[in-house]
Amino acid sequence: MNFNIYDFTEFIISIDNWLKQLLSPGLAKITGMALIGVTFLLFVTLLGLSIVYIERKVCAFFQQRLGPMRVGFWGTAQTIADIIKLIFKEPLATKNSDKFLFNLAAFIVLISPFMVIAVVPFAKGLHALDFDIGLFYVTAVSSLGVTGILLAGWSSNNKYSLIGAMRSGAQIISYELSIGLSLLAIVILTGSLQLSVIVESQRDGWWIFKGNIPAIVAFIIFIIASTAESNRGPFDLAEAESELTAGFHTEYSGIKFAFFFLAEYVNLFIIAAIGATVFFGGWMPLHIGNFTFFNEAMDIIPPIIWFFAKVAALIFLLMWFKWTFPRLRIDQLLQLEWKYLLPLSILNLVLMTIVSLTGWHL
Repeated sequence: MNFNIYDFTEFIISIDNWLKQLLSPGLAKITGMALIGVTFLLFVTLLGLSIVYIERKVCAFFQQRLGPMRVGFWGTAQTIADIIKLIFKEPLATKNSDKFLFNLAAFIVLISPFMVIAVVPFAKGLHALDFDIGLFYVTAVSSLGVTGILLAGWSSNNKYSLIGAMRSGAQIISYELSIGLSLLAIVILTGSLQLSVIVESQRDGWWIFKGNIPAIVAFIIFIIASTAESNRGPFDLAEAESELTAGFHTEYSGIKFAFFFLAEYVNLFIIAAIGATVFFGGWMPLHIGNFTFFNEAMDIIPPIIWFFAKVAALIFLLMWFKWTFPRLRIDQLLQLEWKYLLPLSILNLVLMTIVSLTGWHL
């Protein structure tokens, strides 16, 4: 069978049929789930290794230095060396810590982004789940990560860890409101929470361009609030090295520390993926009006390349954001959300409703 590089539906169906021919229906379903799980594990591992290296190089670029250069070609093997070191380091726990919750927290932090990735549409027909409440599922599940952070800070029996966890809890719960409202602004235009439907609604143009000014405002709010929710600079108050040593994961070492580290970078990918899907058309190519030649040329590029190109651009934007601005104080961070972003998000939602009802969007 010849598979279409622009549509993965036939490819996925063929794998499903092949499993059903070899195995019983129940065993075929379990095997399919296991294959999807292994695929996501490999993808997340490669994703973490790649983004850590890229951020080191981006940081070095902004600070006018070279970054890692010694291990591997241009330092490409540095992150591999780091993960090998973390795997073989002894996982320690403080004497008076709650051992069960201390160990459980590292897994909870990593489980949440895995659950979110399942609904991300990488290309046409290439997603594990396609809920009709996709965006609602994303916002609900992504908020579970704060549970792991709070458990990590409390179970460590360390004042710095506890302060970092409390800061993170306040920060994530606050900025979730602005993220939800910014995404809801686009839902008003699409009329659906399903991510595949949101992508299809941008076939004739991305919402960032055809959604009028409220769509641009919603995107800016989304980027700022998402950066804060993921505890990345300049909103990294939960793990401020100059104040809290390492924040909520101060007492973690070895592979459990690697889980926290990996979760941060998977969340970075998820923010960029959701932003690309909702505001920039996901895997949809760039089309400009009636420029037929240009539009047909853009259609030649496979959708999965479009998706990862958009995600890469947004990841670079988030890294640029982190390495440009100084860290805020905790009071400034909360004032930014409750006094500015949240009122602006509500006002922007009202404006988007007016735009949708009057048909002012393209």
